[in-house]
Amino acid sequence: MERREFLTTAGAITLGTMLPPACRTAHGAKLGKIGIQLYTVRDQMKADFEGTLARIAQIGYKEVEFAGYFDRAPADVRSILERNGLTAPATHMMSDNPDGWKKAVDLAKAVGHDYLVAPWIPEEKRKTLDGWKRVAEEFNRVGQTARDAGIQFAYHNHDFEFVPKMEGRIPFDVLLENTDPKLVQLEIDLYWITKGGEDPLAYFARWPGRVPLVHVKDSMGGPEHKMVDVGQGKIEWRRIFAKREQAGIKHFFVEHDQPPQPFDDITTSYTYLKNLEF
Repeated sequence: MERREFLTTAGAITLGTMLPPACRTAHGAKLGKIGIQLYTVRDQMKADFEGTLARIAQIGYKEVEFAGYFDRAPADVRSILERNGLTAPATHMMSDNPDGWKKAVDLAKAVGHDYLVAPWIPEEKRKTLDGWKRVAEEFNRVGQTARDAGIQFAYHNHDFEFVPKMEGRIPFDVLLENTDPKLVQLEIDLYWITKGGEDPLAYFARWPGRVPLVHVKDSMGGPEHKMVDVGQGKIEWRRIFAKREQAGIKHFFVEHDQPPQPFDDITTSYTYLKNLEF
């Protein structure tokens, strides 16, 4: 099931003090908290919403990013998170119209999220550079609506933002150049940008402080770029995380689109990241 289909099915469209993102040790820096994008365990969430969140907390995750609430009311979601010692700084939601985006903002605020993330751009909107510019205008409007509600809007990339080039331009660059960084921040998916042939560090340097969120998932490398648990692939995590302050990263969300053994896989990724020094 593709993400946009899952979000629709899950009903995401219609409807304290934070630990530092990294801490210093005698040997280097380590992540101070690790989160997970719940799309990774979407089937488990559907079958047992609270039980899945409890297992995630038992593994050691401190933060979650939602991709649908499975008909739970905001108050119920907040209560379940609190019982399990979890926070949910971000959520993924989509809409194709201003009313839908307003409802998404209202829902995100009711649940208590700090970030509302758009995870997808429909194919029909991204066929030309002018189409990308119109998406940028839409995102600026949504970003202002979110800002007025005290929430930060952000966009999550795949690889289609980087290939193919259009008129010699990378579409992602056109999107970023035509959006206000204060209204539209970034959740860079470190797997997809790698698959798209780009270096995330180049974007950290070009847009410092604009990347408060990242998706952490690994690749076995080209040309297939098989997705694997974090630490089992070829992405250079130390190199990337060393630039976290330049990027402005506050939240690190593990994700795996099709994990063979979801709870085992997210445990493997968590253990690797917990022990990683950079």
